[in-house]
Amino acid sequence: MLKIRELKKYFPVKTGFGKAKEHLKAVDGVSLEIQAGETFGLVGESGCGKSTLGYCVLRLIEPTSGEIFFEGRNILTLDAGEMRRRRREIQMIFQDPASSLDPRMTVQQIVEEPFVIHKLYPKQERLHKVQELLDAVGMDEHAAGKYPHQFSGGQRQRIGIARALALNPKLIVADEPVSALDVSIQAQIVNLMQDLQTRYRLTYLFISHGLPVVEHISDRIGVMYLGQLVETGLSDEVSRHPLHPYTQILLSSIPRPDPGLRREKRILAGEVPISVNPPAGCRFHTRCPHVMDRCKVEEPQEIRVSATHRVWCHLVDAPSLTQDSERV
Repeated sequence: MLKIRELKKYFPVKTGFGKAKEHLKAVDGVSLEIQAGETFGLVGESGCGKSTLGYCVLRLIEPTSGEIFFEGRNILTLDAGEMRRRRREIQMIFQDPASSLDPRMTVQQIVEEPFVIHKLYPKQERLHKVQELLDAVGMDEHAAGKYPHQFSGGQRQRIGIARALALNPKLIVADEPVSALDVSIQAQIVNLMQDLQTRYRLTYLFISHGLPVVEHISDRIGVMYLGQLVETGLSDEVSRHPLHPYTQILLSSIPRPDPGLRREKRILAGEVPISVNPPAGCRFHTRCPHVMDRCKVEEPQEIRVSATHRVWCHLVDAPSLTQDSERV
């Protein structure tokens, strides 16, 4: 359904009134594919470029270069009118439900707005469809006449999901849809999204920095670091047999609900380098516990470990790395 090839998004960095001399490389050469009906989880630290990639998929941000194919059509070649029609099939759930819902509009108006913009259905039918959408996300019949501030964070996110579903999309980009919610509410929203995926035959690009949530909902996982993918694979492959040191360290930080389980917890040393001037070679080498001289000068190429598991790392065949992946 979605194929991304060598996607790049550079933001100019300006100083004073002068021209931009440098660029922040938010997304730098990412390629991935998402099949119809699956959930692809994109995970990484804050600032790694995963949300920027999601905005590029909807062209809310215009990419610097690369290609984005949706159902075989490169959407970066579409004009404004064609892209507007195509957005009926690609929708987004935003991270903060409080800021993504207009406080001056009622829930009825918020969920109905996509129908108004695309000139769909007569007024009375729109009212009926709004109520159907609110029912689908677990909101009661009295919610339509209220305003966003009258609801909790979890309820506001349900309203945002209802709005995303309004145009019957095929692909939904979920940009950290549960990170602003309490843990108990996160589980409810994730379970709701899974139910809706089955009911409406949806495909998700699920963006999050929370690995436990991504593990639970995703069919496949992609791990990003400093604008690039470092590992992709089936959820079980990445979570049980991580090959990249960055993935291993992320997984080692997840609490496990077993007091008898002892394992080594590793913490990343140092700060994330600035994307304006990323390190040469492997971008993770400044924080990697397995760094070699080769890592500092040579950029890793894609290594296909299996038909579904890919990794970008010079250490992929090293015995020490294999042992570490087993411990995680």
